[in-house]
Amino acid sequence: MLTPKVGFVVYGTHRGVDDPMGQPFIDQKVIDKCKKALLKEGLDLVETSPIVVDRADANKAILPLVKDDSIDAMILFSGTWIWAGEMIGAIREFAKTGKGIIVWTYPGSQGWRPVGGLVLKAALEEVGIPYRYVYGDYKDSKDLERITSYCHASALKNKVSNSRLGALGGRGMGQTCGVADPAQWMKTFGIDIDSRDTTELIQTAKNVTKKELDEVWAMVKTRFKELPADDEQTERSFRIYVALKKLIKKNNWDYYTIQSFPGFGDDYGATCFAQSMILDDGIPTSTLSDFNTCLTSILVMYLSNDSIYYGDFQCIDKKKGEIKIIGDGACPTCLADKNGAVFATHGIPTEGAAGGISVSLTCKAGKGVLARVCREDGKFALVVTRAEVKVPSAKDLKKRKLECGIPFWPHAFVYPQCDIEELLQHWHNEYACLGYGEELYERLVAFGELTGMKVYAL
Repeated sequence: MLTPKVGFVVYGTHRGVDDPMGQPFIDQKVIDKCKKALLKEGLDLVETSPIVVDRADANKAILPLVKDDSIDAMILFSGTWIWAGEMIGAIREFAKTGKGIIVWTYPGSQGWRPVGGLVLKAALEEVGIPYRYVYGDYKDSKDLERITSYCHASALKNKVSNSRLGALGGRGMGQTCGVADPAQWMKTFGIDIDSRDTTELIQTAKNVTKKELDEVWAMVKTRFKELPADDEQTERSFRIYVALKKLIKKNNWDYYTIQSFPGFGDDYGATCFAQSMILDDGIPTSTLSDFNTCLTSILVMYLSNDSIYYGDFQCIDKKKGEIKIIGDGACPTCLADKNGAVFATHGIPTEGAAGGISVSLTCKAGKGVLARVCREDGKFALVVTRAEVKVPSAKDLKKRKLECGIPFWPHAFVYPQCDIEELLQHWHNEYACLGYGEELYERLVAFGELTGMKVYAL
């Protein structure tokens, strides 16, 4: 998870001035409590000075934030009313960085804080500067989350800018819904797509040394309950994993997507094991050259403390409110329930004739989200709903897994907290993307807002 670094700017015309009743217009105790609450939520605050009264103060407080590449967002805290024209020029300079701006007003009559917040908000609207306005108490968890989620989303927007995504192979399984326009990705997110065929990957896999294979054997002992068969399929699956890590390092990829099949999975081996391990290593990825799933992986993994499971919407029971997610043998072992992860074979020759080992597990119980980046008529959209993952009883689990005909693939039993019919109407892919962490919902919504996506927050 990212730690947002946020500039904290207090403003108000009556700095150091008492009201007619002898109370300071700007309440320092309120400011200190609000900052303490933000720090407790994990933000790295950069406090500016002085409290902004005029244009010179605004330049002194805000312009250093403009030049600091490590800053992710800026909070403008209303201390009392302000002449907005004294601040708008410096704020516009910060807005040009594309980083998030939050105008925060703490409720209360003393100090006239609402006036200062609303007049500045109106100025930003008039000029066309994007921002989020929060009128809220630091003691209210929902109000505070509207601030922190926007900061996390802005931190992610900054992190992915000028990053690189490797693309190995062409379109997988004819997925029209997973393709990408590299120019659109660069314009919207600042992500460069570096496309390659799989020739180098195959050659790199063939050149993996015995020492490197022994290191993978040692690693799997820590992630699985049992070891796989020591055979050709296992060795090729290990080689793919090592080769992918080498290409990531060599090409300076921050994430990647791979076609898997047709092509590589027929010519050399299925990528299920490698994809699972890469996700365990904390690197966002996807199969079938599904760029939208890869982008969703990036968002979920960087905005939470856990990995992601992307798999098929295999069965949808609207009456029970349950969705079974079953992917073709790829799932990070860190998401396994108490029974842990074991090995299986890929098992579907039409989706990778060369075969390979895969991962078998049941996803752990917990709360989080179902999320999906997609495109509608060529424009990015984001669908997100809160969800809970449950694990059937030991008595029922075996029976439930037999229902799909491929019981050894990873299973997640998910209960979305929305109208499933509405979810399906907005869900434009067969892949579900499951993220753990209740904080993900608001952070994903904020990221969509910051990047101009159409957001379906269900």
